[in-house]
Amino acid sequence: MKFTSEHEELRRTVRKFVDNEINPYVDEWEEAQQFPSHELFKKMGDLGLLGITKPESVGGLGLDWSYELVMVEELGRIACGAVPMAIGVQTDMATPALTRFGSDELKGEFLAPAVAGEQVACIGVSEPQAGSDVAQIKTTARKDGDDYVINGTKMWITNGMKGDWICLLANTSDGKPHTNKSLIVVPLDAPGVERARKLHKLGMWASDTAQLFFDDVRVPQRYLIGQEGAGFMYQMLQFQEERLFGAASALKGMESLIDATVDYTRQRQTFGQPLIDNQSIHFRIAELKTEVELLRSGVYRATEAMLNGEDATMLCSMVKLKAGRLAREVADSCLQYWGGQGYMWESEPARALRDTRLMSIGGGADEIMLGIICKLLGILPGKSKKAGADKAEADSAA
Repeated sequence: MKFTSEHEELRRTVRKFVDNEINPYVDEWEEAQQFPSHELFKKMGDLGLLGITKPESVGGLGLDWSYELVMVEELGRIACGAVPMAIGVQTDMATPALTRFGSDELKGEFLAPAVAGEQVACIGVSEPQAGSDVAQIKTTARKDGDDYVINGTKMWITNGMKGDWICLLANTSDGKPHTNKSLIVVPLDAPGVERARKLHKLGMWASDTAQLFFDDVRVPQRYLIGQEGAGFMYQMLQFQEERLFGAASALKGMESLIDATVDYTRQRQTFGQPLIDNQSIHFRIAELKTEVELLRSGVYRATEAMLNGEDATMLCSMVKLKAGRLAREVADSCLQYWGGQGYMWESEPARALRDTRLMSIGGGADEIMLGIICKLLGILPGKSKKAGADKAEADSAA
């Protein structure tokens, strides 16, 4: 990956924003279990940070994903996982399909204010009985006149308590599960939408996460994104950006925790010497640093493949899988070297342990990533290589 002076200028802008507008307040937001999303997103929108890859016609910068990668890496320096995740929902989870397939009218009504930071977006796929198994969602959107009438529930919705609109996946027919779904923009102030409860999570405390109910919610059929019945395919495409965002955002968070652990073990004296002088510790630090750099190489390679128009499904799945597992490994190893201090709720490794655990679940669990990789390799039981690749293509639509 070759970065230009423009990339580095963007990196400096994001780093300064994180240092001045986010990190000083993270502890306060974690304690409150929410952050001022509208206020923060408006500041980011004013800097162009919510529309780096979005077209200029909606106020975006019209740049490619290598610039998004730079921003995402720097967001990893935020001293919690919740805020970068919420930002990622806005930039790379709820809006890619709208950007690519939405009508100009729809983009003007919903994408433009999201890029400006004037509205907060969320993505509505998961349901109580359908997380990684997207095909099993039960929410319906039936036509009535010029409207869709939506009924169902969505679960674990990041930005759900404060969001202005949701990119909702719903069944719009009784057909096959991969061809009966559509993505629809639903304003969350529409009659019949109930923000049932704010969910109390293990980690990611500063982000609001909701269960949402939809009871005969009416929206115009023009709020459909792209073609009816293509929603499953569109969502699989959105997942590629989400998974790449997740892996890229983990890099500097892991580096920061490792660096903090180096500082701690240099200062902490045991048996007359700094902890870091123990070979088992400094060797382990070296191993973890190496693993992070190898993950960075994979993220960069996946980005380059995407920029070159190649199918990056396997690489995105691989780096997402590796990022989730490595983040847990780094957090657990570092906490061990902090000893009793690491076990304290407010410590840096304890927060990392809580926050990073989600990465192996959200956006497709580790087992889903392994399944995708196996399909593309053609090594699932009873599948030829071609059949496996064909099935993966049908499932991932990427």
